[in-house]
Amino acid sequence: MEHFVVSARKYRPQTFKDVVGQQAITNTLLNAIENNHLAQALLFTGPRGVGKTTCARILSKMINSDGNTSEDEDFAFNIFELDAASNNSVDDIRSLTDQVRIPPQVGKYKVYIIDEVHMLSQAAFNAFLKTLEEPPKHCIFILATTEKHKIIPTILSRCQIFDFKRITVSDAKEYLKYIAKEQGIEAEDDALHIIAQKADGAMRDALSIFDRVVSFSGKHLTRQAVTENLNVLDYETYFTSTDFILENKIPELLVQFNTILSKGFDGHHYIAGLASHFRDLMVCKNPVTIPLLEVGEDTSLKYQEQSQKTSHEFLMEGIRLANDCDLKYKTSKNQRLLVELTLMQLASITFDGEKKNSKHFIIPPSYFRAKGITPISVSKPKPTEVKHSESQKTIPAVSAKKKETVATPTPTPKISLDQPSKRTSGFSLKSIREKKEHQLRQMDVVIDEDNLPKEPVTQEALSVAWKEYTDQLDKKGEKIMASILQMDHPKLEGTTIHLTYSNTTNKIELERAESPLMSFIKKKLLNYDLKLDITVNEEIAKKFAYTPQEKYEKLKEKNPNIEILRQTFGLDI
Repeated sequence: MEHFVVSARKYRPQTFKDVVGQQAITNTLLNAIENNHLAQALLFTGPRGVGKTTCARILSKMINSDGNTSEDEDFAFNIFELDAASNNSVDDIRSLTDQVRIPPQVGKYKVYIIDEVHMLSQAAFNAFLKTLEEPPKHCIFILATTEKHKIIPTILSRCQIFDFKRITVSDAKEYLKYIAKEQGIEAEDDALHIIAQKADGAMRDALSIFDRVVSFSGKHLTRQAVTENLNVLDYETYFTSTDFILENKIPELLVQFNTILSKGFDGHHYIAGLASHFRDLMVCKNPVTIPLLEVGEDTSLKYQEQSQKTSHEFLMEGIRLANDCDLKYKTSKNQRLLVELTLMQLASITFDGEKKNSKHFIIPPSYFRAKGITPISVSKPKPTEVKHSESQKTIPAVSAKKKETVATPTPTPKISLDQPSKRTSGFSLKSIREKKEHQLRQMDVVIDEDNLPKEPVTQEALSVAWKEYTDQLDKKGEKIMASILQMDHPKLEGTTIHLTYSNTTNKIELERAESPLMSFIKKKLLNYDLKLDITVNEEIAKKFAYTPQEKYEKLKEKNPNIEILRQTFGLDI
């Protein structure tokens, strides 16, 4: 088995030209060397894996090279690397300052690279101050750290500081493409882009992930293999989620979220990714901002295509909801429910809902035309003057469906000049009732009753229509009203439907529900002359069964199979 060298070491840059994503710093160092303007104390700071130590080594080689040395010369005797994490005591720094006095035997400079310098103790920093401020001419210190804020200000003031930036996704992807070509690996553009995103600006992390994925998938690197190996949510997941949201498919959206959780993903990661997805869709809405989309070419086309299906208002509301869920996630006690509620809210943004029908129905003309009847005529408004002597006045009202103004007669209130007018509170029951009655009067229409259908009605047809309406109430869950309608069979006499109840309560309840009941019966039987007459006869209550035998006989009348059940099991009454 041959020794394997990881890509981070194998492809470590040997010159400043090979350093990825730090052109500003490398150009500054090159100009400083050429112009002999290099400081003796340098501080390289920035995130991990962005090239701090690599640039320090390249700089050390360049300042010791006189142009006649070979490229393989590493000047090992002139470069001293010290790990401050394990050599952070005062004694270690004193040993270092003692070595500084000795000039180099080969080359011009002795270079001391102190990595993780922020790990030095307070005493060690103080012991290092004088040497760092006035080092010998043959000595250069290069300090490297990821946490500049932990270094004392007196050290910072003695150094020339270079802030290394995170490597962009596009730069990391291009370098990975170069390495894949060097190794003879076929890699999809989206696969390399996911690796670059996962590295989070660190080139060393990107190369480590690249090695891992290559070990998993071999010479052919696909997007699916990368997402499976890295256990990340790819773009397709969010594209599918957005499609479900736009189509208001809440069940499918919740099932997809459950599948994501079953694969081991965190709900926080999912909702944060969904917010980023909405952001990318908004970026695609304007051609000027498309370059802000850091994805591959194929994925970019998918983003642009889906962005055409979304509106600016939807994306703004979606980002707001997803961001609120992101902020509340850590403090929520039921995190899964929080994400599911957010998903349902997102899927309801573009849902208008069912338009509720008005409670005041106007028969459409098409109904009568289909029956061969002249359509309903609606009276037109006539401007009238209100006179105090008249008992009624005409108030114009607007029909909810025809959008036509019709006249509705309403009683004129009597105004007394001797007594002050009484004011009604806006929150009283009386004011609410009066407002409701006013709305009902505005919805009324004047219909020519002579043109309404008046077909003959039989008792059998009435019973069928009555049962149909009762069944509809039962399905809607209005059990009480359905049972009241079943207490007595309607009896037809001419155009009057008679009902008799044993108490006043049933009568009052039925009178409240009379309007929709009679509207259904009239429309079903095509007779608009029908009317309902409800009477109360307390003598009926005496006919009800009270003894067990009488109750049993009543039950047997409704279902004769009860007698078979009693005989089979030998039950007593």
